[in-house]
Amino acid sequence: MTLTFAIAGKMSRDYLLPPVGNPLLDSPGGSLLYAAGGLAVWDPNLGLIGRIDAKYPQAWLDQFEGRGFDVQGIRRLREPADLDLRRFTAYNEKGERTHSNAVSHFARRQLEFPKSLLGYLPPDGKAQNPRESDPLSPTAREVPSAYRSIPYIHLCPLDFTSQSQLVGLFKGGADQIVSLDPAPGYMKSSRWRDLRVLLQGLTVFQPSEEELRALFWGETNDLWEMAAKVSEYDVEIVVIKRGMLGQLVYDSPGKHRYEIPAYPARVADPTGAGHAFCGGFLAGLQRTNDPLMAALYGNVSASLKLEGSGPFYPLEVMPGLADARLFALQEMAREV
Repeated sequence: MTLTFAIAGKMSRDYLLPPVGNPLLDSPGGSLLYAAGGLAVWDPNLGLIGRIDAKYPQAWLDQFEGRGFDVQGIRRLREPADLDLRRFTAYNEKGERTHSNAVSHFARRQLEFPKSLLGYLPPDGKAQNPRESDPLSPTAREVPSAYRSIPYIHLCPLDFTSQSQLVGLFKGGADQIVSLDPAPGYMKSSRWRDLRVLLQGLTVFQPSEEELRALFWGETNDLWEMAAKVSEYDVEIVVIKRGMLGQLVYDSPGKHRYEIPAYPARVADPTGAGHAFCGGFLAGLQRTNDPLMAALYGNVSASLKLEGSGPFYPLEVMPGLADARLFALQEMAREV
């Protein structure tokens, strides 16, 4: 089977205490799978690029294949032996997300603390040199040769070194579309010199509003001005993700500016909604070659993810729901 899409991102073993619903304890997660779930709402014909450790359950990989995903791009590492794929996430009464104080969060909900989470260290507690690669990030040399000519590529947030190498790998392909969701660690004004090199290999740049404002801190408060500045480095489409406010889309070739409100979904669990959006956007771009329509596809994928937990919740909803939401959103988007 010839693959249409490939996604590179991180994989994890999630311990999730969502705002609503039952906890997920030691379940498959990570940006890679959330983006894949958002894309597969529209098309499951995709390859996964990621890293796992020796203990990652083979049964999970079999499940991914059962959904139609190609997993030959997932590399199982035998070293380092202390690679930790566990990730704890909890939400408090205000809906605020945290990755720390796992014991207290389980106690507050009167849940038994899982023994498999003992010794967990949240990612915020791990200092990392910004020039070094994250051991959880896939690298360009690990990408299967069969993936290197796939026409539609999305790169989830990774360390700068890994993302730049992957951009370099794929931007040489003929007619390849490369989409990137940046990592907040390098979205700083002091990193503009590095970021310029990264941007020149992209078709689509998809930062959050917070990340983009951090990049232009002290320079401008106008989001459209920021998007236009980014597009000067040959980026055709800049998508600004704004959470429950929806998205702004800047189409550089036509100088079009679009504002899309978030679909009014029932919010049960926001985990991974931004990644689901990126996956859905790429599927929409492949189907329509239209930045506005692509954003509507992504918006729908994110709305489905918001209503339940786990990266593949959007694939379990009622048939036809995604298309119905897509139709409704077309009446809500506007050019500004």
